[in-house]
Amino acid sequence: MTIRNLDPLWVRRSKKIGAVAHITMRQQMAYKTDFIMRASFLLLILFVFVQLWSAAYDGDSTRVINGYTLKQIIWYLVFTEAITMGVPALCTAIENEVKSGDIAIRLIRPISYVGYQYAAYLSEAIFRFFVHLAVGSMIAWTFVGPPNFGFGWAGLLSLTLGALTIAFLLNMVVALCAFWVEETRGMEFVLHKLQFTVGGMLLPLDLMPEWLQRICSWLPFQAMLYFPARTAVNYGSVSLLQQMAIQAAWIAVLTCFTIMMYRRGVAKLHVNGG
Repeated sequence: MTIRNLDPLWVRRSKKIGAVAHITMRQQMAYKTDFIMRASFLLLILFVFVQLWSAAYDGDSTRVINGYTLKQIIWYLVFTEAITMGVPALCTAIENEVKSGDIAIRLIRPISYVGYQYAAYLSEAIFRFFVHLAVGSMIAWTFVGPPNFGFGWAGLLSLTLGALTIAFLLNMVVALCAFWVEETRGMEFVLHKLQFTVGGMLLPLDLMPEWLQRICSWLPFQAMLYFPARTAVNYGSVSLLQQMAIQAAWIAVLTCFTIMMYRRGVAKLHVNGG
């Protein structure tokens, strides 16, 4: 018996996940043109937002609207855009696997299909997040000055992993619908628009009507974008532990739902001979 076979189960699984993450990272490094195009698009988006919010604040950097200065708003948008653009196109990838039949190969590999997707997704998402954060920081620094958020940076990093995990689970739920309907682009479009609006990507939820804020507080989208960005620019306004607990609760709920959908989808795939 080799030493490798004596490794605990969790060690062997960790090695598999680490290998998937490493391969995904190498693949990302190979597509430099793609990075340049996304970075240019992000610069354009943030430039437009800077002009819009500067007009809303009448160019007054000291003005405060619902607890946010112009500088905080612009940096808030940098953080939400970095997370949003860091999320890979999971729905498209799984939909193509189902259509082409490659899903059959994925299912027989010695690693959980959902676990494989999460390892590849998280490796790519973290890498893209920091790239877009660096690019977005350039334009925010130029127009509104350097970020002086203190512990806000620690809050951002503490909540980003949970935010990306929630984003993965939401996208995975939609992607797994491909087992039944194959075409998931429409549902993905709706999911993205919910993230943009009630998720707090375009503007902090504090600036929305009170009735809409109450609705958003019962949805998982705020834990994906609003929590980390608000904590970064306005640290201490809400307990960090409370936000992490809400993220953990949504991760538990969405994980259970994802596993249920996956098991039913695989059973259906086997019955239909897919």
